[in-house]
Amino acid sequence: MQSRDPAVGDAPGAQPTGATAVVDAPAPTLPLHARRLRIGLVAGEASGDLLGAGLVEELRLRFPEAEFAGIGGAAMRAAGVDTWHDASELAVMGLSEVLRHLPRLLRLRGGLRRRLLEWRADVCIGIDAPDFNLGLERALKRRGMPTVHYVSPSVWAWRQGRAAKIGRSADRVLCLFPMEPAIYARHGVDATFVGHPMADAMPLNPDRRRARAELGLDDDAPVLAVLPGSRLGEIERLGAIFLKAAHRVAMRVPRLRVVVPAATPACAEAIRALLAASPLPAGCALLLEGQAREAMVASEVVLLASGTATLEAMLAKRPMVVGYRIAPSTYRIVRALGLLKVDRFALPNVLAGDTIAPELMQDDCTPDNLARAVLAWFDDPAAAGALEPVYRDLHIALRRDASASAADAVAALLEAPR
Repeated sequence: MQSRDPAVGDAPGAQPTGATAVVDAPAPTLPLHARRLRIGLVAGEASGDLLGAGLVEELRLRFPEAEFAGIGGAAMRAAGVDTWHDASELAVMGLSEVLRHLPRLLRLRGGLRRRLLEWRADVCIGIDAPDFNLGLERALKRRGMPTVHYVSPSVWAWRQGRAAKIGRSADRVLCLFPMEPAIYARHGVDATFVGHPMADAMPLNPDRRRARAELGLDDDAPVLAVLPGSRLGEIERLGAIFLKAAHRVAMRVPRLRVVVPAATPACAEAIRALLAASPLPAGCALLLEGQAREAMVASEVVLLASGTATLEAMLAKRPMVVGYRIAPSTYRIVRALGLLKVDRFALPNVLAGDTIAPELMQDDCTPDNLARAVLAWFDDPAAAGALEPVYRDLHIALRRDASASAADAVAALLEAPR
């Protein structure tokens, strides 16, 4: 890539008539670390905003004069990114909501593409939000701009052939999990395992006593953390089932405290209504707004929906039971078309290559089945204790100083000859 800085060292004045022409040597290209690089970033939700902020801080160490612009939230703005749009503009969930906002999102993506090209960004880094970012990256890559996609979609679980399609959008994919680059390699796509920022952030030895003190829980009380999901649709499908399971556990475990963190105020309202209709004894349940990590660390067992929260429970070193349901029609289509490529869903099980956390999916996700699996952990503390070294090894494998590793991968792409 050519520097935007003007050429230096040209001798002024014209050659005298008849004199032998003197051809000046071309001006040297400034090294990347001394150039004012322009780096575009696009993050579409809170987790991507945090990833982007960490990446920017590390890239600034490597390229002190770089400029950063694009789409982000408060964390990326604090890191010095000029956010042309806020990340909240991409935060659209659910098919009906996506369809309603599609014209606006397409206009936003088209305008962002034009602005990044006019700004002459040296690279565009799409952070998660694949439905928005992969289309943007593909258009920019076709125009010759280097592109990076940070956070691989779950190609290990769904339609591994998507890896080739992602490669048509991104020159380099930054993966959070170690099993992902091999899938991309089968499709000739450049992918790098950079580690998971959550593994960097969470301690290897969680402090349960401190977490209980923060939540106002007695040191010796048995605690079950219940996390039915971070989206209203998940809470609608799973909330009542999970709370019925918790009630069955409470009937067997004296003095049980059930701690239910809510991801958002809207989720808190939905869970509060479910608790009001729940048979759980008065004073048994504690509803929290946020503090999911503290709830997991404070608990003996975690009952939770399949998703990233299972990774957090693993890093908290807590035995867990994983449940999930999707719409029956969607489930039948997924199974009939063979779109799901794994037998295990929960991230700890995928990472371990073994079922170390019980998974109860779809028709198996019932109050009785969930309660039975949770009680098995309460009834066998030795089995729960035996999980800790397994979780610890997985935690260490994911600890790669992800932001620094991601910045190194971006820098290597920028420095590669084109």
